Amino acid sequence: MSSSRDLLEALVAFDTTSRESNLQLIEFVRDYLARFEVPCELIYNDERSKANLFATIGPADQPGIVLSGHTDVVPVDGQPWTVAPFKLTERDGKLYGRGSADMKGYIACVLALVPSLVKASLRLPVHIALSYDEEVGCLGVRSLLKALEQRPVKPMLCIIGEPTELKPVLGHKGKLAMRCDIHGEACHSAYAPLGVNAIEYAAELIGELGRIGHRLKAPEHHDTRFDPPFSTVQTGVISGGKALNIVPADCRFDFEIRALPSQDPGLVAQELQTYAEQQVLPRMRAVSDQSEIRFSELSAYPGLATDAHSEAAELIAAFSGSGEFGTVAFGTEGGLFDAAGIATVVCGPGSMDQGHKPDEFVSLEQLNGCDEMLQRMLLSISR
Repeated sequence: MSSSRDLLEALVAFDTTSRESNLQLIEFVRDYLARFEVPCELIYNDERSKANLFATIGPADQPGIVLSGHTDVVPVDGQPWTVAPFKLTERDGKLYGRGSADMKGYIACVLALVPSLVKASLRLPVHIALSYDEEVGCLGVRSLLKALEQRPVKPMLCIIGEPTELKPVLGHKGKLAMRCDIHGEACHSAYAPLGVNAIEYAAELIGELGRIGHRLKAPEHHDTRFDPPFSTVQTGVISGGKALNIVPADCRFDFEIRALPSQDPGLVAQELQTYAEQQVLPRMRAVSDQSEIRFSELSAYPGLATDAHSEAAELIAAFSGSGEFGTVAFGTEGGLFDAAGIATVVCGPGSMDQGHKPDEFVSLEQLNGCDEMLQRMLLSISR
């Protein structure tokens, strides 16, 4: 079992939905690497229910290349799959299964390269980095990067294998996800002015958030490399209220900012918080001094903006065979690697058009293309 197709079949069979453990998959990879006498380090979460994996092949005293992928996948609940989501199905040159594109296809290609890496005389090392909980906020990779900080030699390049149809990507937006909890004062709806309607004040805050987002659309804030070319703000979840004849005391909404790499999403959250404290909360407390508005961070990761003239860009152009660099709308762990001082690019098989959807697939052509890209990388770092 060393072809990328066979390895993908094994990887898809593990249900690594973010709410589940990824340990069975990680242990499978550990045992697979052990067959080739490649040691690896497991970095567990606090509950030891999940783990990152890090392995090095080649001279560890030299800066090398990290091949990085996340092991978790999004849920299949409620999706109309026509094939079993955790069993690889081949049909018309496509390989169907949850995570086939996002992003177990890339991991399979990386593992398929291991026998060749072990046999080669490498002048630079290749590191395999697998993380957990990327889909819920790039959580696991943070402890992996913290462990890498302790090493005397830092990698020179990281290739994140998110699905880009093997087109090199040098940039993506950052993300900040926030929650706002509004606490007011309940009363009978016949006496509504005596209460503090948390839903109505939440609506006011959401409206202000929309106005902030509208300002970000102004042409002076645009970066035409991205689609859309501006930072976006949206409210995705709202809940509150008990019954129509009760003025609601509590309401909660979650919102996110997807910011261009040059912009700080925290400034949007801070602007909304200032508006809440200065414009909204005083009116609430004029009725009930128990009123509160609380903001909390749900998740965040930085954007990525690798220089198109950098060594990292030159390397991925050589490996991928394309010097046309793009950006993507979705986020990756790349910004965190870059923030840790490791130049990062995104390039992997498949398309995010299939990611997170029922009947997710990666084509055999894309899988084979990724194998070829990694072989070119191998040749470039061999003596």
